Amino acid sequence: MKAGVVFEVGKPPVYSEFKEPIPGDGEVCVTVTASALTHFTKVRASGKHYSFPAQAPFVVGIDGVGRLDDGRRVYFLYPRSPFGGMAQKTVVRSSQCIPIPDGIDDVTLAAIADPGMSAWVALEVRAKLAQGETVLVNGATGSAGGMAVQIAKHLGARKVIATGRNQEALNALLALGADVVLPLVNDSDALEAAFKEQFSQGIDIVLDYLWGPSAERLLAAIAQGGKGTVPLRFIQIGTASGPTITLPGTWLRSSATQIMGSGIGSVALEDITSVMSKLIEAASTAGFQIATKATPLYRIGEVWSMESVTPRIVFTMSSLEMPAGNG
Repeated sequence: MKAGVVFEVGKPPVYSEFKEPIPGDGEVCVTVTASALTHFTKVRASGKHYSFPAQAPFVVGIDGVGRLDDGRRVYFLYPRSPFGGMAQKTVVRSSQCIPIPDGIDDVTLAAIADPGMSAWVALEVRAKLAQGETVLVNGATGSAGGMAVQIAKHLGARKVIATGRNQEALNALLALGADVVLPLVNDSDALEAAFKEQFSQGIDIVLDYLWGPSAERLLAAIAQGGKGTVPLRFIQIGTASGPTITLPGTWLRSSATQIMGSGIGSVALEDITSVMSKLIEAASTAGFQIATKATPLYRIGEVWSMESVTPRIVFTMSSLEMPAGNG
């Protein structure tokens, strides 16, 4: 079968032949139609993620959409290594396949799945969002942050505050559910002052996709401008702006901040699967929006190293014949 295969850990995958999977006990074979390229997928494929001991050769892709042998359309998550989502076929435990209702196409669902799951898990499982609370999404102008804004509103947030560097992208979030947008300006004092103003009005949850300098300013503002002993849940999801921060102990002692991570290791697979079922059901009716670009799988080597994930690239298996000049 055709697949995106890593033959040497640390190097990009190539479009190649790979052995077809044979399901074992409790597993099913999925004929794949779509699988999205995400930052998480790329980090796992590089062998640099704690959740995946990469051993080449292996097929890349942590999830996707496809059909079971009986024709049912499903979303699947975490195929058995060395198989992956970016292939004609994959193999996965039946408990990690979720039926897809009508109302959403394969490419859109594949694009929504990873960022939507990340936001939903952070809000429901880790932060335990209650109706009427206020959520700040730090780093909302990417695909994941944009989904977080929409899902926070869908789950009952009264007010959503979005931060980011791209003013045009920030303004677009106002139509997707953001009530306030804050540009991440380079002036750290001005940024901290803007954060303090919002915290003085009350914020219950921060979803942080950036870490780095903006997270420092957020935590400083919480310590100085938060509402006393009311617990604020700070959920760390991504490190797009830097892997570390400076965190003085006084910032924690002077506030009721609860800092926790959200991801593999802090959330059980059963909870992730449960959330995905809810997300898929909602996606067919809620009108979640995400910019996508359907791309034939044979272009995997060409687009793998692209820095931008907006629009979200979704590899499709509908056309597997490489045109002349692409081999």
